[in-house]
Formats: sequence, structure tokens, C-alpha cells
Amino acid sequence: MVIMVTQVQRNMKRTHLTKYMKPFFPLVGLAIVLLFAQAYCDLSLPNYLSNIVNTGIQQGGVDSAVPIALRNSSMSHMFIFMTPANRTDVLGHYTFVNATETTSENYTRYIDEFPVLENESIYVRNRINETEIARLNPVIARAIIPVGFMNQLAENSTLASQVFFSLGFNATMVTYLTSLSIDELFTFLSHSPTQVVYIENMINTQLAFGETVIVQAAASSIKAEYAALGMDTTQLQLNYILGVGGVMLLLTLLSMACTITVSFLAARTSTGMARDIRKGLFAKVENFSSTEFDKFSTASLITRSTNDITQIQMVIFMIIRMVFYAPILGVGGIFMALNKASDLWWVIALSVLLLVVIILIVFSVALPKFKIIQKLVDRLNLVARESLTGMMVVRAFNKEQHEEGRFDKANIDLTKVSLFINRLMVVMMPLMMLIMNGIAVTIIWIGSSQVAAGTMQVGDMIAFMQYTIQIVMAFLMMSIMFILLPRASVSVTRIVDVLSTDPVITDTSDPKRFPTPFNGIIEFRGVSFRYPGAEADAIHDISFIAKPGQTTAIIGPTGAGKSTIVNLIPRFYDVTSGAITVDGVDIRDVTQHDLRDKIGYVPQKSALFSGTIESNLRYADEAASDEFLQSAILISQAAEFVSSRPEGIATEIAQGGTNVSGGQKQRLSIARAIVKKPSIYLLDDSFSALDFKTDSALRRAFKQNTGGSTLIIVTQRVSTIKNAEQIIVLENGSIVGKGTHTELMRTSGTYKEIAMSQMNAEELV
Repeated sequence: MVIMVTQVQRNMKRTHLTKYMKPFFPLVGLAIVLLFAQAYCDLSLPNYLSNIVNTGIQQGGVDSAVPIALRNSSMSHMFIFMTPANRTDVLGHYTFVNATETTSENYTRYIDEFPVLENESIYVRNRINETEIARLNPVIARAIIPVGFMNQLAENSTLASQVFFSLGFNATMVTYLTSLSIDELFTFLSHSPTQVVYIENMINTQLAFGETVIVQAAASSIKAEYAALGMDTTQLQLNYILGVGGVMLLLTLLSMACTITVSFLAARTSTGMARDIRKGLFAKVENFSSTEFDKFSTASLITRSTNDITQIQMVIFMIIRMVFYAPILGVGGIFMALNKASDLWWVIALSVLLLVVIILIVFSVALPKFKIIQKLVDRLNLVARESLTGMMVVRAFNKEQHEEGRFDKANIDLTKVSLFINRLMVVMMPLMMLIMNGIAVTIIWIGSSQVAAGTMQVGDMIAFMQYTIQIVMAFLMMSIMFILLPRASVSVTRIVDVLSTDPVITDTSDPKRFPTPFNGIIEFRGVSFRYPGAEADAIHDISFIAKPGQTTAIIGPTGAGKSTIVNLIPRFYDVTSGAITVDGVDIRDVTQHDLRDKIGYVPQKSALFSGTIESNLRYADEAASDEFLQSAILISQAAEFVSSRPEGIATEIAQGGTNVSGGQKQRLSIARAIVKKPSIYLLDDSFSALDFKTDSALRRAFKQNTGGSTLIIVTQRVSTIKNAEQIIVLENGSIVGKGTHTELMRTSGTYKEIAMSQMNAEELV
């Protein structure tokens, strides 16, 4: 358990997750303080219960062998069994109240509490601390027990005869002694040191088992003394039980308050940290280049942002609520249990050893499975995401059953591992309950023998059993963590993988600024690029200049590297060799924000966000006027279908733009780029879903309204770029032609072949 928690902490520290913990350190510190308070309350309750059983029930509320008051005659009788030093010591802790001084302050103070004061002087105990009481307990017990015993003999002649015969007296002497009054009997004993020593030895044998037994042995004599003083012994017992019970109730309420508060603090901490980690993870992913997105699948990133962080949130809550509390309770329980019955230490040691063995076995079997389960969750999310996003294709090819089979396989694989772990965890609880019940039976069996022998009190046995159960419960709490910690450890590692991944594309420490005024001249200088892990370049030695006010078109067969060139300009990837400059500045020397602020980008796969048409257009510029939004819609040839909707630009767009056609998505994406009013436009095959009429109208309107910008178009259609000022022909990642349409028809066989496959002779002119 400690190793696992430490590993989680190391992972957090290694990946700077501690910065997400720092704001919550005060809450965690307060929670730990409250956990100590809760543990104190919980560990005190068995001790108070022991006091109720031992003192409240067995001893009638007498909590020490030092009586709160004694009759003068009883004190005199006790002196027979004390040394002179002990007599002086005891008298120094009592105040003498004279029965004849009825007007004294002490008399009026104690007469109601001790009615015997009307007839006999008494001694009242002074205020003394628990340490002094513990020291006086054996001194007074050895004196008051024989006094009580002799009082019983004075009241029971049969018992007295048996005792006197055992002391060696003959029949005549026994008859004489049984006829004496209690005072005469003690007078006789004061002159018979041999009999006093015999009685003292008998008492010492009874008091050889410790302080608790001393008090218990003296309780009956003290209760008899209290009754003789006129005190209500029943009320004394009731007051003691109610007093201790009241303290137990207060401790229970305090423990409850601590539990609720700690749970609240743990919830605040865990949810707050999960929120901050999720936010940090999302911010980290936003800074990823396409290289990092190639490393982490979308399904995996979603799982890490949701499921994995939820696992961390749960384990943080449980660590604060249980992992911190369990050792406090367990260690405290061991100390309290040993204080009650130190000779039963082996019972605790045996139970702890058995629990540790079980937990280690379960941990060693379960941990590898927890590492597998998160990968299976990734797989399940991937299959579900592919099936849902491609549902139209699935239906078109009647592949519903095939997709159900894929999902079932991923689901069953995850279910099998989950069931294995759950079955393993289910076994733990019965085993631990068996250990706990076995411990209880063992304690009762051994404890009852010690109670019968007088070496242990019943309350102490009950308290020891409760403390042992608390120790076992502490391990039970830690065992629950074994369900969460291994999986959370895996989740932390997965979050770590993302947070510790440094983006390949970063801003320079001393960025440059684009010159003013900004023109938007793009130049490729011997650019080559190879995808991470690839064996060959995707593009090689690419050189060209794209000027403002001109259209630079890129065409070529599939896989020639057209989109790669476009993706290099906004630095979605960085060139492997060569350089790309904008207005003479290497794009690697400016910040990504400044570079992309100049670019209007329309990707090959148009992306719309859930919201409205207006919100998607304002994604480019929140401050854009309504008139400019309408202008962008007109330029992109989207006005017809937008105006056909009753809500106009307030029309709702579903997630991913699934409620509009491919051509409509492309036109809205182009409109969004226009709203940005950039100096550079990058259109990556953005006319592919448009009919030729709309394509032509859009290009004409686009040229008229954005003529001063640099325009780079990637396309498969010759008709789209026929009038471009510069056409670049790619094949196998290299430029095989460059020029206008007319020039390329004469000089580039690749371009001519593409053109002739799409257009007839009249259209090519």
C-alpha cells in the first residue's frame, strides 16, 4: 500500500502534478488534523466502554481504591494494616471533619453529602491528581480490603468461625472472637501482629495482578463504607455510567462531525485537483503538433481526459479519507490494545501478518490486470467512436452486425478482466471477515480464562477485542484501496505520458516579428519533410514563392505530398530540412500565434463545431460585424442555403456538422476563413464537394474580395486552378512542373495527363 501510494506520488512529482496539489495543501492538512481527532475519538470509545463495564457495573461506580470519604472509625481500623509512613502519607491527603463542630464551614459543607457526620467524625479526600491516586491505590487497598473483610465477619458469625479456625484459634477462642463487636475485634487485632500479617499476606495475594484488579478488589469494601456514610450508592453508580456514557456520546458526535468534514474536504480537494488536471491536460493537448497527435490516438486522449482523471479523482478522495486514516487508526489501536492486555500481543501480530500476506498476494495478482484494463477501455472507446462517427457508411454496407461483433469483442475483453479483478477483490472480504471473527473468538477464549483467574477484567477483554477489530478494520480500509490504487497508478502514468510529452514544435526563446506592413510573401527554400518513423521523405527539395494578389495552386496525384506542403506553412509540422519564410522571416523564428494569426486555413476535412452558423463564423473573429458575416456568407456561396433556413445564421449546427451536407460544410468553413480577414489563405482541397457552377462562382467572388491576399489552393480539379497565376505539379513528393496552365500543358506531362483525364480539348484551351 505504502509502495503504491509512493509510486503515485513519484509520478505526480516527476510530471509536475504537484503544482495541481499545492493549492489544496491547506485543505489536506486540515483533513489530516481532523483525522487525528476522529481517530482519538474512535480509539477512546472502547476504553470508555471498558470503564463502564469494569467501574460502572462491576465496581458500582467506584473508580479508585482511594475513597472520597471515610468514617473516623474506618480510618482507625485501616491504620492497623498500614506502616507509620503510610499512615502519615494517607492522612496528608484527607481533611478531618469533626462531628462535634457543627458550626464549622466543613461541617455545613459535607453534612448533606455524608449524613453520618451527625454522629461520627469523617475524613474527606482532598483534591489530588490521577498520578497521586494511582500511587495511593495499593496503599489504601491493602488496608481497606481487610477492614471490609473484618466488617463482613462481624456480620456473619458462620463465616467468621471458618476464618478464625483457619487462623489457628481453638474453639473457645473462636467463640470469644465471634462474640466481639467490630471495634473490639479490631482492638484485638491491633494486639495480634501474627494474625494481621496472615491477613495482609492473603490480601497481597489478591492484589498481585495489577492496579485494575486492586481497585476491583477494594470496590466492595469502599461501597460498604459509602453506604455507612449515608451516601446513595445506587445514584453513585448511575451517575458514573451516565457521565461516561455522556462523554462517549460527545465523542461519537465529534467523530461524526470530523468524518463529515473530512469527507467534504476530500471531495473539494479531489474534484478541484481533477478539474485542474483536466484543464492542464487539455491545455497541453492544445499545444500539441500533429506529430504528438500521431502518437496519441483521439480515443486514447479522450479516455485519459475523462476515465483516467476520474480514477485519479477517486483515489485522491480515498487517500485523504482512508489511506491517511487507516495507519492512524491501526497504530493507535495497537498501542491502546497492548495497554489493555500486553500479554496478548501475539494475537495482534498474527492477525496483521495474515492480513499483510493476503493483501500482498492479491496485489501481485491484480496489478498486471489493472495495467491491461485501461488499454481495453481505450480499445472500447476507439471501436465505439469509429462505429458512431461512421454510422452512415456502416449502414450503407449493411455492416451493423460486423460492428456489433467488433464492439462485443472489445466489451467482452474488458468485462472478462473486470470480472477477474472483482472476483479477486470479493474473495478478500470474506477472508478478512473470517480473520476478524477468528480473532474475536480467540480473544474471548483466552480472555475468559484470564478473567476467571483474576488477571484481567471483563471490560479490558471487551476493549482489547474492539481495538483488535479496529486494527483489522484499518487493514480492511487499506484493502479497499487495492481496488483503486493499482488502476489509479496506471491512470497517473497515462496522464504523465501526455503531460511529460514535450511538443516537437515550440516557440523560440527570442521570437522575431513580421515586418510592417505585412505582405504575405511565402517562400519555400529547398524544403524536405519526413513524417516521424517514416523511412523516406514525404516531400523533397521543394522550392517556390507564393506572392500576394496571386493564386498558387498545388496539384498532383494522390499521395504526392500536396496537403503536407500546406500543413508545413502554419507549422502543424516542422520541416526536416530547408526553410519556409514569410516576408523574408523564417516561420520558426516567430511565435506560432503570430504566424497563424496571419493565416486563414480551410482543412481538407471541413470541421464545424456544435452551436450555430453564427457562432461558427465568429470562431474566426468574435468582434466581426453582422454585415461582414453576411458578406462572408455571400462570398462563400452559402447565402442560398443559409437564407433557406427559418433561423438563418442562428441555425443550429450539430456536433461535427452532421446536419449539413459536405458542400455546405466546405462553404461555411471558407466563410469562417474569410471572416478572419487574413493576409494568407490556405485552402486544402476545399472545393471538392462543390459542383462546378458553385466552384466557379465561389472562386470568382473570392478573387474579387480577397485579391490582395496570398492564396494557396490544393486541389484535384484542373478547372479550379486553370486561371491560377502559378501552378505547382507534385509527383512522389517532388516538383515536376511549375507555371501557368498554358505553360504546363506544353512542358509537364504529368499535368497534361491529369488535365486531359478531367476535361475535353475545348475546355483545356
